[in-house]
Amino acid sequence: MALNRRRPEHSGPPELFYNKNEARKYMRNSRIIDVQTKMAGRALELLDLPEEKPCYLLDIGCGTGLSGDYLSDEGHFWVGIDISPDMLDAALDRETQGDLLLGDMGQGIPFKPGSFDGCISISAVQWLCNANKKSDIPAKRLYCFFSSLYSVLVRGARAVLQLYPENSEQLELITSQAIKAGFTGGVVVDYPNSAKAKKFYLCLFSGPSTFLPEGLNEIEDEEEPRESIFTKERVPYSIARRGLVRKSRQWVLEKKERHRRQGKKVRPDTQYTGRKRRSHF
Repeated sequence: MALNRRRPEHSGPPELFYNKNEARKYMRNSRIIDVQTKMAGRALELLDLPEEKPCYLLDIGCGTGLSGDYLSDEGHFWVGIDISPDMLDAALDRETQGDLLLGDMGQGIPFKPGSFDGCISISAVQWLCNANKKSDIPAKRLYCFFSSLYSVLVRGARAVLQLYPENSEQLELITSQAIKAGFTGGVVVDYPNSAKAKKFYLCLFSGPSTFLPEGLNEIEDEEEPRESIFTKERVPYSIARRGLVRKSRQWVLEKKERHRRQGKKVRPDTQYTGRKRRSHF
């Protein structure tokens, strides 16, 4: 029970919890930036978007724009919605490239039907399971969220929502309301045997049911706990991406490995992988 009391959702409404102090952490704590960026990368991987095609994506609970920065770096366009004015102010201060909207996802997603090619969300959906006032009914707020999300997605698009369910009952509540709204899909669990690295991703399909991606099992060295670094200045986004330069050899190798995990056909790695070719006149 002591662990439950430390959950952010139990401290009050999200618009109050994510104040200026919390927003500052998401700008200056290298550990938070690194974890958020990795989860955004995994969510984008699970979306399984078309290769080399810029897409228009929705980021639910975008916060300071860390996950959105990853989307931009991968060549996509995005819109972020968040309930915290302080987090959105921080996103503006970071000069994030996406469009930002102040709103409560529990009251629905205010966009036209078929507006987005996909949706990601990092550490946000579990907040809908808590009632912060008498009029808040978690099941109704979840259904309002999922039904509106289903509407704004292009048919056949996916939504990948990373979340921290408090228990199996809460996870069942979330998934049941998603199915009621019309989605198919299920939960992908990465590193299920690790207490610290375990992550839940709710993968939803707005069209015909397709195969559910497999969760990751092997924990890389980078997943081991590291000391957080606090600075007085905003941590550059390049640090979060660990110095990966777009189209570099390491960037190409990482992308090919991601495609292998998705079951796609990928050419073998050679000494020429990622090497720049001469210009032809």
